[in-house]
Amino acid sequence: MNAAGRLTLYGAGLAVAFAGAFAAAGAVVPDGFVNDWKDKNQMSADHGGGHDAMTSSNAATSLRGLSLAADGMVLSPVSAPDRAGAAGTLSYRILDADGRPVVRFARSHEKDMHLVVVRSDGSRFEHVHPTLDTATGTWSIPWTWGAGGTYRVFADFVPATAEAPSITLTRTIDVAGALNPEPATSVSRTTRVDGFDVSIEGDLVAGRMAELDITVEREGRPVTGLQPYLGAFGHLVALREGDLGFLHVHAEGDEPRAGDTAGPTISFMAQAPTAGRYLLYLDFQVDGQVRTAPFVLDAADATGPEDEPAHGDSH
Repeated sequence: MNAAGRLTLYGAGLAVAFAGAFAAAGAVVPDGFVNDWKDKNQMSADHGGGHDAMTSSNAATSLRGLSLAADGMVLSPVSAPDRAGAAGTLSYRILDADGRPVVRFARSHEKDMHLVVVRSDGSRFEHVHPTLDTATGTWSIPWTWGAGGTYRVFADFVPATAEAPSITLTRTIDVAGALNPEPATSVSRTTRVDGFDVSIEGDLVAGRMAELDITVEREGRPVTGLQPYLGAFGHLVALREGDLGFLHVHAEGDEPRAGDTAGPTISFMAQAPTAGRYLLYLDFQVDGQVRTAPFVLDAADATGPEDEPAHGDSH
């Protein structure tokens, strides 16, 4: 095991619904169509992402972020530009059970709020950190949509109360504009981003913890200068294709100190709730710049007795 150490689950999986994608590349989402989608799509979010999410096996019962409300907290409607290319602000509030804005949060992984946004086809992934106006309870961040489509917004946070759990709430946003679907079509274990070649080894297995090892190289040489980012040497998000079921993993053990580095390989532990295809996104930092490397893996059904190690399992 390298300097990064083993990584463990940060957030449990969550199931959410696709709002639907267009089959034809280059389609345009008309302005009026946006409003027509909203009630239907939000209804799916409110009910845990549709029929598949509600009728899945025991793995689904532990999934987080199934709706806009959980543990006495509610995600307000999200305000954002309504069309691709229009500069503006994305903002929302977290409300308590009485409808009052929440203004105190516990710091988790160096931030009070983690915001993940992704389009329904798994593209346009962003993991960012808005700022809080404590006078109004409004979280906001400058925002411009790069393309039209249906997007899922995940707000992940920990309330500032004793022994409060991490909470993940979600809403859907529909954006008018040109839509060029970018669905993943095959398994992809290697990717290149800004001159870095990133590869992933290990297999996801439904219902079992499995180790994933990710290696970073540049110009054929191992990168040993991976820097801490948000208290870890790497962040891995996995989205289940078809409903955007969500896994988020982070470093296990002590937080790295300023000046520490790791690499070329960092290890993660992840458990897929069901068999199927997963879209993975690794955030890593080198030379002060954060980059995101995407992958596609298939999770197999577990075979054999529960105590039989699957390939990629770690003991």
